Amino acid sequence: MEWNHEKEELEKMYHEKLKKYVVECFLKQQGAKNTKALLAIHPEEYPVSLQLFGSDPDIVSEMAKGIEELPFQILDINMGCPVPKVVKNGEGSALMKNPKLVYQIVSKTVKAIRKPVTVKIRKGFDDMHVNAAEIAKIVEEAGGAAVAVHGRTREQYYSGKADWEVIRQVKEAVSIPVIGNGDVVSGETALAMMKQTGCDGVMIGRAAQGNPWIFRELAEYGKTGVHPEMPAKEMRKNAMLRHARLQIEFKGKYLGIREMRKHVAWYTKGMEGSAKLREAINRVESYDELEELLNERL
Repeated sequence: MEWNHEKEELEKMYHEKLKKYVVECFLKQQGAKNTKALLAIHPEEYPVSLQLFGSDPDIVSEMAKGIEELPFQILDINMGCPVPKVVKNGEGSALMKNPKLVYQIVSKTVKAIRKPVTVKIRKGFDDMHVNAAEIAKIVEEAGGAAVAVHGRTREQYYSGKADWEVIRQVKEAVSIPVIGNGDVVSGETALAMMKQTGCDGVMIGRAAQGNPWIFRELAEYGKTGVHPEMPAKEMRKNAMLRHARLQIEFKGKYLGIREMRKHVAWYTKGMEGSAKLREAINRVESYDELEELLNERL
């Protein structure tokens, strides 16, 4: 019995030291190039929600405490990410399968910092485990300030149609604000989601790729019920070039221009000749080449 007790104590000490080491590594990485870039916040950005993911309540809460002084207003905990390497670690949408752990993570993080803590979840892990309303209630009980719900399961990833009915069920189950997510691609669909579900707001994801004007569209459609005209080719081209300049300024010439390739593909999706343009954009190596290509093709 004594040996078992000593073994338990040693294991406890080991895990506590491991947790402390992980947190210290994360906080030290704030100064590392990649992590610093992820945490970068422009002075004109407001309000800002900064998102963490993890599955250990102690580590998540300590990380939250360690970055609280950064200039963000809301801390979000990711419990919706479907990426295999995240799910394999028991993080992201894998947490939908562990309600008790969800409570521990949210509760401990809420107590660790002064800023509001929100949570992003999904409909459920799969069609056999649809529990968004249950998880949302747990988030509320643990002190969460709001919950965002993607109307697809983890198994769906981003395929199929988002289930807005689940978002309605979440809204009816909790009193904290509920943000709907999934298949909002226009001002019309945003209002339709809010009308059908009663949600307090909508979250735009992939629909903003190559279309930063969607937020203006949502605002104008909400006020007037009229869809504003899509930007002309010249405006799109100027937006792409401005985006490229900012990208290069932030990430450097080499990485900045290469990351712009996917953005240009999104900006030009559906435009005449966009398929051939995408082929050409993958060979662009500099801003000058990008500008020349866009002037030639658009």
